[in-house]
Amino acid sequence: RRRRKIKPRGGNLINLYTDGVSVPRGAPMELQLEIQIAGAGGTVVPSRAQFSQWAAAAAGHPRIQRPARAGKKSAELTIRIVDTAEMTKLNARYRGRNRATNVLAFPPDIPAGLPLCVLGDVVICAPTVAAEAAQLDKPSDEHWAHMVVHGILHLCGYDHQSPAEAAQMETVEREILAGLGMPPPYATADA
Repeated sequence: RRRRKIKPRGGNLINLYTDGVSVPRGAPMELQLEIQIAGAGGTVVPSRAQFSQWAAAAAGHPRIQRPARAGKKSAELTIRIVDTAEMTKLNARYRGRNRATNVLAFPPDIPAGLPLCVLGDVVICAPTVAAEAAQLDKPSDEHWAHMVVHGILHLCGYDHQSPAEAAQMETVEREILAGLGMPPPYATADA
């Protein structure tokens, strides 16, 4: 594990944790995971080990198409934890919604021919996730895991714009979270 601190242009201190996480599926693949804690608004965030476990479970799921470039056996993923102000700015800029949201996913924009294998960036708003977990009366770690999985699925092409897309994405989310020993993230009509 490599740890370093940087101070970006905005002035907020960021803790970076970079790990090589083995992804448990098929041919060996390593997920180069960078965790950036830019701000949590006083919210307790999960451990580096938890983020690594959740990301590896999502990236290693059989239905996930992993990026492959130039025979690379690893892919890069960044998970950035932010406060409400930063998430509101990102959501306004990229989705036209001037409010915080729980998770945003940014797939890479890499020109063809470059030998880079990048899964993308997942940005999670710590205060929003904490508030949602409390509102849903579910353990915080379960909701954090769901947000990590949800963001990675977006990076891998899943979406929920139509009922059919949502059903497909929710099925994969349930499978991944069940593999982590967690209950389904969505309430069902039977519950």
